[in-house]
Amino acid sequence: MTTETSPLALRTSKVPAAIRAMRPRQWVKNVLVLTAPLAGGRILEPEVLRGCLLAFVSFCLISATVYLVNDVRDVEEDRLHPRKRFRPVAAGELSPSTALLLAAVTGVLGFALGFWTSGALGLTLAVYLVVQVLYSAFLKHLPVVDLAVVASGFLLRAIAGGVATGTALSQWFLLVAAFGSFFMIAGKRYSELKSVGAEAGTRRSLTRYSESYLRFAWMLAAVMVLISYSLWAFDNGGDGALGLPWTAISIAPFTLGLLQYALEVDTGNAGEPEDVVLHDHVLQGIGLVWLVTISLAVF
Repeated sequence: MTTETSPLALRTSKVPAAIRAMRPRQWVKNVLVLTAPLAGGRILEPEVLRGCLLAFVSFCLISATVYLVNDVRDVEEDRLHPRKRFRPVAAGELSPSTALLLAAVTGVLGFALGFWTSGALGLTLAVYLVVQVLYSAFLKHLPVVDLAVVASGFLLRAIAGGVATGTALSQWFLLVAAFGSFFMIAGKRYSELKSVGAEAGTRRSLTRYSESYLRFAWMLAAVMVLISYSLWAFDNGGDGALGLPWTAISIAPFTLGLLQYALEVDTGNAGEPEDVVLHDHVLQGIGLVWLVTISLAVF
């Protein structure tokens, strides 16, 4: 008599498998399209809000395409992973052919919406898709390169918000976005290595990393993002509401946010960045304080 649990028995969510396979929980990453208009003080303009919404939906559709294709490609590896084995394709809830058909639909819709919004947005989506395909094919097995490629996905989301709304992207904004992305991904890999181990995971690149190296990587990125943000804050330190230098003041909650996220990384709980953002109430509170201070600065 076998004790193996059937795939259907593992299902605890009432959300259809096709929707879960598109990983809607990870769509929280796509709010990065708001960062450039927010930093530029244009987020409340109706046309800018419209562009941000279209960029958000476009990235949700294209990222869903990537997730679906990756799940089909990595189905055997995912079945060996303690968490990924519950994904709909790996668990047998969604057939590979259905997943690929759904990927084609979301891809066409995403590109149609992106190019209709802005040619630059459509091009950004195309670059994102090409990079993700190359990552899935072989780049994910190359140490260091895999960190840079995954981080580029976050950076491209931030760029997408700028090009979709015609918001200029300053050098400081790009540096903060780039190093912030690298900080999150290096922390993600560190948490994966600490929680499941190099041999227990399904990424070959994890076998080339040590905890000390990944700790160095995310600490270095944290320092660089804080320096870049501080330089931006002082460079834009004109008087805001009540005559106070709110951009400089915003450095404090920004730093606390980095420290709080670093705490989750250090304990091995940042393997899924979107889970940290959705469930860490202290981080959410700090983020709200930062949002208020930066809003007082730019509006």
